Amino acid sequence: MSGREVAITGIGVVAPGGIGVKDFWALLSEGRTATRLVTAFDPAPFRSRVAAEADFDPEAHGLGPQEIRRMDRAAQFAVVTAREAVEGSGLELSEVDPTRVAVTIGSAIGASIGLEDEYRVASDDGRLDLLDPDYAAKHLYNFFVPSSIAAETAWAVGAQGHVTMVSTGCTSGVDAVGYGAELIREGSADVVLAGGTDAPITPITLACFDAIKATTPRNDDAEHASRPFDATRNGFVLGEGAAMFVLEDLAGARRRGAHVYATIKGFAGRCNAYHMTGLRSDGREMAEAIRVAMAEARTNPADLDYLNAHGSGTKQNDRHETAAFKRSLGADAYRVPISSIKSMVGHSLGAIGAIEVAASVLAIENDVVPPTANLHNPDPECDLDYVPVTAREQQTDTVLTVASGFGGFQSAMVLAAEGKNR
Repeated sequence: MSGREVAITGIGVVAPGGIGVKDFWALLSEGRTATRLVTAFDPAPFRSRVAAEADFDPEAHGLGPQEIRRMDRAAQFAVVTAREAVEGSGLELSEVDPTRVAVTIGSAIGASIGLEDEYRVASDDGRLDLLDPDYAAKHLYNFFVPSSIAAETAWAVGAQGHVTMVSTGCTSGVDAVGYGAELIREGSADVVLAGGTDAPITPITLACFDAIKATTPRNDDAEHASRPFDATRNGFVLGEGAAMFVLEDLAGARRRGAHVYATIKGFAGRCNAYHMTGLRSDGREMAEAIRVAMAEARTNPADLDYLNAHGSGTKQNDRHETAAFKRSLGADAYRVPISSIKSMVGHSLGAIGAIEVAASVLAIENDVVPPTANLHNPDPECDLDYVPVTAREQQTDTVLTVASGFGGFQSAMVLAAEGKNR
């Protein structure tokens, strides 16, 4: 890897069952689940009525009435997590040239709640064929354009540098972090606020996933509905949330005495150019992303201490991932502990890749591998060490996290404790 080394010096998280880094990590390390029946609206008409909702009060987290009115829930998540990340980093952004501060945010579906709410009002709850613009909110354009989320975050932290919105489906969050790391590495920015956000728990989103039977119908046991790599799994659980990071040049972070959670050693993305929702059974594209990310990081399979899986809880994905791990890691695929935090916080689409980066960094910080909750009956075809039910304490210095998304997107990132694999 050429160029400057990239340090993560601040983390902010809004997740189901854990608002803020401390509560988020407590949920994961204790193996608790945050999945439940949907409460945001009446889910009775839907096949899948389960979700992982974040108990998020924007006012309690410092947003004023005008900000709450102007911003979609996904934008609120992004701003709150960005502020937590900056505060935790100890960085005084007022002392940094604002044109050298960048923002990169990933989101799969943007301001979906705001758009759906405004459509309901302007169409009189769907009764009007022609929408009445007199009833639309003045901020409707902000909901229509996903880049408004990145703009809101930039305004919140005073960033005047490169501001980008990444939308690559369910890999959006980790892709945005990888892109932000590249801005640091190539010298285009000195500080980057990078992460992902999505708030997709809406009627239209539930209906879309119902149509393709991707989400679980296990409505009678919502707490245990998300079961990655388990033989009894029958679909994923929709979630919501955000994670943001302060990225800096490692040398600069050391000079100011910052706490470095981890370094980003390598990142790669690939696409299968095959099918919008289908995956090849051999896992070749994910394996290639893993291979390239590890080569960039100068990391061998034997160096890995933990692998944070995409682990959505669908048979197709879980078997595809298992094949990809075997293909890319060889014999070490059977040694390295693997887990899916979606078993606890659900699948928040474009946000989850960033939330999983946060989980990976905190695994390094605490020397703990979070578990795959609800894994009691392993699928015989998923015969790797998927860390069932209970967290595992062990030295965790080098972590691989992966993501997979509709459209064939496959991404991989290598994270390491400061000074590893240098």
